[in-house]
Amino acid sequence: MSSRFTGSPFVPSPSPSRRPPAPSSAAPRAARRRALAAALPAALLATSLSGCGSAADASDDKTVTVTVGYQSKTINTVTAGTLLRSLGFFERALRAQGKRDGRTYKVRWQDYATGAPITAQMVAGKVDIGSMGDFPLLINAARGRQLHAPTRLVSVTGYNLHGALNTIVTKPGSGLRSLADLRGKTVSSSVGSASDGTLVRALRQAGIDPEADIHKLNQQPAVGASALQSGSADALSQFVAWPGLLAFQGKAQALYDGGALGLPTFHGVTVRDAFAARRPAVVRAFLTAQREATRSLQTHPVDAARRVAEATGLPPEVVYLYNGAGGLATFDPTLKPQLVAALKKDVTVLRAAKLTGPVNVDSFVNDRYVKQSYGSGYAKARSSTAHPSPDEVWLRGEDRTHSFTGPDALLRFAAAHHGKVRAAYVADATTGTRWFADKSVWVRDGARLLPFAARATADAWTRKHPGARPVSYAAALEQAR
Repeated sequence: MSSRFTGSPFVPSPSPSRRPPAPSSAAPRAARRRALAAALPAALLATSLSGCGSAADASDDKTVTVTVGYQSKTINTVTAGTLLRSLGFFERALRAQGKRDGRTYKVRWQDYATGAPITAQMVAGKVDIGSMGDFPLLINAARGRQLHAPTRLVSVTGYNLHGALNTIVTKPGSGLRSLADLRGKTVSSSVGSASDGTLVRALRQAGIDPEADIHKLNQQPAVGASALQSGSADALSQFVAWPGLLAFQGKAQALYDGGALGLPTFHGVTVRDAFAARRPAVVRAFLTAQREATRSLQTHPVDAARRVAEATGLPPEVVYLYNGAGGLATFDPTLKPQLVAALKKDVTVLRAAKLTGPVNVDSFVNDRYVKQSYGSGYAKARSSTAHPSPDEVWLRGEDRTHSFTGPDALLRFAAAHHGKVRAAYVADATTGTRWFADKSVWVRDGARLLPFAARATADAWTRKHPGARPVSYAAALEQAR
């Protein structure tokens, strides 16, 4: 694998004038991987030492400043970031705490594109509380331990038990129809992210060596999106909300649905150990506020989507795809056994890529504070994985959505409200992954109309069901009338 990091989080790098070279031989690849692994800790430390401002907990006996690192555009973290900040619940909880202990609390919010810089700032003592995805969380744990600045995973923001928060996309009209078609192609990904873990695992399942059989560009999400559009990348593997955004804009189509892996993926909240020991009341206040933000999202999902859209510049329809009532993400702060077990499996992927050493997941996970915020109801909440129907239609001018029990009913409703549909969402017939109805691949199988998030799952269905044929969304609407 050839892996390089280009560009900044928000400014796409110039498009190259020619295609990248073919993958190099195994020996140079191994050398580069060793060099990357050796360089990562030093790079993170250098970043942390040159980071923004003074120590995070810039406090005295009377004033306490809490620094929260979050990812505004990684909308699976909104209950610990964008939405939480918009609602002001954390500040309110700290004002209440201040009345109890006589201190003044201030919150400093710092926005990042990915989890890596949050980790760098945390190990330098400049960010107290951070939110990031499962793979970055493990790197956070490893770097904290390595640099004698341990951190702990204290809650979850959103999760998907099947892995559908990560998707591999191609340009519309691409001739690529399956993972097998990626052999010898250029794929943009963010090494060390959950979406890169999806790419590696999916390729291995398809019998493709993720090191030798593709040319990988290690890029920030925005840069990778630009590379896909320019043609310097054949495919893009990314996390929420990039695949949905590009599909909504008509700039990409799903090639591979991460839900096909059947492995949980999630984002969570990590806290510096030293900060938690010194300010346990602040950690409890944060998790109490996160629970309030979660309840607000669940009770008022359209309003939450609009708030996040306004803060991030993302279309509300894209935010709702992931964060809506039946969205791709289930928001729940509890540390579920399924998610902890998945985290342990993720360690092997990161270690194989030489991105981290051993990680003691059991030691990293600390549910003490979230248990305190729930009280006696924690065990029941942790065991629940209830999720509303993913089949919904959002009509123009309405502040609510309409839910359905299957694609036939949704199609009939959408057809009856032609020209009034703001967005329609359906669940993949095999993986259950929610996707835009008009961006899904539809298949007619007898009298049934079945949606699929990605071409690969639709093709798999038609191969197994003689007589099943792909149809356009317009044809599906017409047949449903």
